[in-house]
Amino acid sequence: MEEPGQLKRALVDSLAGAVSGGISRTVTSPLDVIKIRFQVQIEPTSSWALLKRDLYGTSKYTGILQATRDIFREEGVAGFTEVLVKGFWRGNVPALLLYMPYTAIQFTVLHKLKTFAAGSSKTEDHLQLSPYLSYFSGALAGCAATIGSYPFDLLRTILASQGEPRVYTTMRSAFLDIIKTRGVRGLYAGLSPTLVEIIPYAGLQFGSYDTYKRWMMVWNRYRFSNISSMRPDDSLSSFQLFLCGFAAGTCAKAICHPLDVVKKRFQIEGLRRHPKYGARVENQTYNNMYHALRQILHVEGWPGLYKGIFPSLIKSAPAGAVTFVAYEYISDWLESLLT
Repeated sequence: MEEPGQLKRALVDSLAGAVSGGISRTVTSPLDVIKIRFQVQIEPTSSWALLKRDLYGTSKYTGILQATRDIFREEGVAGFTEVLVKGFWRGNVPALLLYMPYTAIQFTVLHKLKTFAAGSSKTEDHLQLSPYLSYFSGALAGCAATIGSYPFDLLRTILASQGEPRVYTTMRSAFLDIIKTRGVRGLYAGLSPTLVEIIPYAGLQFGSYDTYKRWMMVWNRYRFSNISSMRPDDSLSSFQLFLCGFAAGTCAKAICHPLDVVKKRFQIEGLRRHPKYGARVENQTYNNMYHALRQILHVEGWPGLYKGIFPSLIKSAPAGAVTFVAYEYISDWLESLLT
């Protein structure tokens, strides 16, 4: 089979990336809402916070199950006719507008970089590249995708973190208020820590995914070589692809989570949430990324940098797995249609 043309291949990558990102985002939205609520809460988010109430004040959320019950009771679950606006799917519309172009750009740029490095657009040739090139390509693709879709990331965070009563009823009202109060630069609040985070995060996610795929292919060859009646086959099953994506998502998120907390704090600066959600992050609370890291460490300790890590890991591992598996199958299907 001839290699597809560059334009055709870019179309396959962008469509497969957009669809896989949309599926992954919608499936994992409830965990993302809980993660964001934890990250923007200045008070402790663990159950031991109840013992430190005099020191820190009352914590709104103190655990995943407790947060799930509270959000369900106070804000409900989005009904079909409510178009994914309330409760656990709050902020999902801008999130889809974020993740679909994000993953489209990411996979398109990634494939371009790998094609350039390997001199071929075939996936099997890309797996022969040095692991370092896979990490580097993933990091560059992540940066390009982040810059191209960042305002939607900021709007998603604000809508998901505001709780009840809502500060903004629609994405449009949030967008206009940010422009009015913070200017166009306000749409890119937290971009610096995001880029610092995305370089190792995307590099680790895509680099480790390729590494795990190589290891799984070696395992398949070894397994089938011991069965004389079967022809050696190193192709990966959907479950094996899921495991590779699961492991890659877990590895990347566990390492890069503190910078995600810093990013969320910048994004919600000045948001006028109801006092029941705890202390607000006022405008100009943090001067820069380094200052934010120091302040969080000083006020909240090391646990402050890892707020939301458990719902984040529970979400990121299956999200990464769903994204990679959906991308692999959708891209193969689209390529078969176009060739």
